[in-house]
Amino acid sequence: MDDKLARWGRLKEICQGCGACQLAERRTNVVFGEGVLDAAVMFVGEGPGEQEDLQGRPFVGPAGKLLDRMLASIGLSREENAIICNIVKCRPPGNRAPSPEEGEQCLPFLRAQVDIVRPKIIVCLGATAVRHIISADARITKVRGQWLERKNFWLIATYHPAALLRDPSRKAEAWADMKAVRDKLAELTGMS
Repeated sequence: MDDKLARWGRLKEICQGCGACQLAERRTNVVFGEGVLDAAVMFVGEGPGEQEDLQGRPFVGPAGKLLDRMLASIGLSREENAIICNIVKCRPPGNRAPSPEEGEQCLPFLRAQVDIVRPKIIVCLGATAVRHIISADARITKVRGQWLERKNFWLIATYHPAALLRDPSRKAEAWADMKAVRDKLAELTGMS
């Protein structure tokens, strides 16, 4: 675990010095990621919003509070057994979606985070994560709730918590996805 912590710390330091795209110019903080480094489940969102940029922590605004409740409903938390990251580590202006180029600039950081943590399951939260992790032409409405195994990782997509706040009618589908994550985790770890 000490090696993971050291590698995570070095990667975070490099990320904090990144200026590879224009998102770095306006950021208050790099929002690197948060959680347990030996987590079996990694949740990947789009990028920081205003509150995340101010605090330097992922998912701390209203969508983050909903995500925390979603995690708790299946026995997970960022404090105990999950980790939360984003495709981009700096806030896009006006909370717009990151451009494909901005996402590509940041993907090496996410790949390195995955390499350090080695989760069993990666949950793509929303369309941006789906396009960068599953496939550039994948659509959240077509792939959500479906398992895909790639490079010894199990991938699943669900709606971003911010989308659920805008359209609560999708919460039932998101709940089904979260139960699928819980069940897959139990299957992979032999725990329930």
